[in-house]
Amino acid sequence: MGVSVLGFCLFVLPDLARDAAIQNPEYAYLRYPVVYGLWTPLIPFLIALYQAFKLLMYIERNSAFSHASVISLKYIRNCAVAIIGIFIIGDVFLITQNALHPGIGLLCLAIMGASLVIAVFAAVLKKLLLNALKIKAENDLTV
Repeated sequence: MGVSVLGFCLFVLPDLARDAAIQNPEYAYLRYPVVYGLWTPLIPFLIALYQAFKLLMYIERNSAFSHASVISLKYIRNCAVAIIGIFIIGDVFLITQNALHPGIGLLCLAIMGASLVIAVFAAVLKKLLLNALKIKAENDLTV
């Protein structure tokens, strides 16, 4: 998944931006800011994807109930919040330039909504995991 998104951002996105700049010369000055603005959320996305992979490895090794899992969930939540922030900044920038197409705005809203769901889900899982670790520690002390 990460390789396909990385390939899309590095190889397809610049060509799409070039074609859009040719078709709409009045917005050609936004070509590079938009491309860089779409490359920026790639960093937290790949970090979150790596943390999700680490979390799956913890589950596979039967060590899902550990503080390392809590840290991975914290990173995933923070990366989702960062993606939301980056897209909000990008939308505000495009609105100030009178260049936000409604379709692109809806796509940004969909990405921000998905990121919000992931952030909330990771936060809830983190809280539940911390409670489970607390109960596990209490049980280990009583036995």
